[in-house]
This record gives sequence, structure tokens and C-alpha cells, in this order.
Amino acid sequence: MSPKVSIIVNCFNQGCYLERSVKSVLGQSFTDIECLIIDDGSTDNTRQVAEQLMSQDARVKYYYKENGGLPSSRNFGVHKAQGEWIQCLDADDWIHQDKIQFQLSYLDKTHIHDDIVFYCDYERVFLDANQNIVNTQENIIGSLTKDELIQRLLIPDFLADSPHPALQQAMLMNKSILSQTKFPEYLKALGDRHFAVDILMAGANFIYTPIIGTYYTKHQSNRTNSWNYMKNYYLLFYESLIKNYPELNSLCQTGLEFFLDEAIMEKEEENFQRLLAIVSMPVHVLNKKVSISHKKQLKAFYSFRKLIPSFLLYEKYRGYRTKKLFSMLSRKSVF
Repeated sequence: MSPKVSIIVNCFNQGCYLERSVKSVLGQSFTDIECLIIDDGSTDNTRQVAEQLMSQDARVKYYYKENGGLPSSRNFGVHKAQGEWIQCLDADDWIHQDKIQFQLSYLDKTHIHDDIVFYCDYERVFLDANQNIVNTQENIIGSLTKDELIQRLLIPDFLADSPHPALQQAMLMNKSILSQTKFPEYLKALGDRHFAVDILMAGANFIYTPIIGTYYTKHQSNRTNSWNYMKNYYLLFYESLIKNYPELNSLCQTGLEFFLDEAIMEKEEENFQRLLAIVSMPVHVLNKKVSISHKKQLKAFYSFRKLIPSFLLYEKYRGYRTKKLFSMLSRKSVF
């Protein structure tokens, strides 16, 4: 008989975290589950840890695949899953022992029966190099409408005043949703964010379940620590969304203007051209001090910026003496 819930634990060289993650799955108060460890081409001790866990509990299954990135691993896990409900979990994160039971209890509280996504609150857990918890941060999402969810997902977290509302680790989904929409494998970062927008646009029913159900870690080995890595995927994220859902272009403007401003400041020619192709006009650049109405004007402004020494336009490029000089000139200009 197939289990009711399949919990997919994706792992790439995270063997040191895997046991804690899987044990949070096996310790669920709702026991009709299977735990699928998807090894995405690890070269560490992931297989050994997985084999030990399989020997302790028959609900644990292990699958190895060539490295393809997180979205690829999620899709692989969904294909192997036997459950009616799907929970995805990264190997360095873990879930509350009552998460699954609490979220499924909302089936009795809703008249909706198809394409359900339960989502919950989560705790950000900061780890040091020895896996010790050095800080925690509660992230309370609250009940949001479809439009509110989409609008927030299109704003980078570092520009928002609210937490990411559709963290994959905090969700529990009907498998039927995943038969219609796959995780975008070309987005090795931000794929979960794009996936959430995809299923919302396709009509998935998001239901808020008020529990801190997931513990989402931040540590030195997170690939998202690399700004250049993330910046490239943000641009790809926006390019893909605007291509697939042009009606969402205006909601992307906050993020697009931020990256456009940075491309101009850092004289990133390729990124500037990519953003020029998708941004809506008008735009506000130079820390919103300059408003530009047409793309020809924007191209001219960028050409002009490339000729101007960076310290004249941006404070971050000014040394101590230059800052002191600008401060003196600023005071004199007051009189």
C-alpha cells in the first residue's frame, strides 16, 4: 500500500547534515510516510549516511543520480514518490515533528479538495562552521491572497520587508500539482521561487497553516552566499518570468531597477543589455535620483556613466580624503 506522504530529501555533499534532516522526517507524529533521499552526485559520505539510515527504518529509500542541481533533484524525487502528498526538504534543513499532521488537519477545515498547497511559517537558523546554532529568526508569513503571494515572490528578499512566503521546505503539496508543473531545471538557484509563481498562475490553492514547521539553515557552505552567482540567476529568473507571464512585468520593477542600477554602477555591459531588454519604462537609477523615460535615454545615460570616474557618482568608491572633500563641498553649498 502506498504511503500518504512522500518527503523528498535532496542532498548534494551535505552528508554531515543528512542524519538530522532525515530523523526529523522519521520522527513525524504522522507516520504514514516515505522518506526519499535523492543524492545529486555527492562525493562525500552521503551514501554511507543514507545506508545507515535505511538500515534503521524501512521507510527510508536512497537514490543516486548524476549532478544536475536542486530543481533536477526535486523532479527526480517527485518521479519516484508514491505518496498523494509531497514535501520537499533540503538535507541541511529539518521540520517540526507535527508539521505534516498539522498541515493535513486543515483538510477538514477547507471546502477545497484539489491542487492544494499548504504553507507555513519557518525559523531561520544560523550555524557556525561546527554546526552550532548561533542565532535564530522566526519568519511569520500569515494568510496571503494569490496576488499578494505573487507580488512578494517577485521582490528579492533583500529588498522586502517580509519573509519569503513560499519556501519549498515549508510547503506540503498535492502530487497532482507536480504532474502539471515541474521545477525549472535551468534555474539552479531561485528555481523554487519560479515554481511557486508557476503553480500560483496555474491556479494552485495556497492555504496558510499557522505553525513554525520548518527550520531553514544559513551556513558558510550555502551557494547562495555568492553574490555574482545569485545575481546571474535573478536576471535569468526575471527573463523567464517576463517571457512566460508578460502581465507580471510591472510587478518585477522593484527588482529590475535594483539590478539595473547595479549594472550601471559596476559597468556590467552584459547585465545592462539583458536588463534593458526586459525592464519597463520609466526607470529610476542612481539611487532613484535620476528618472529616465525612454530606453534610448537609458542607453545614453549608461554610455555617459562609463566615461565618468566612479567616485564622482558613487560614495562606495570614495576614499577617506575624497569623502572629506565632498563633505566640505557639501557644507559650503548650504550657504
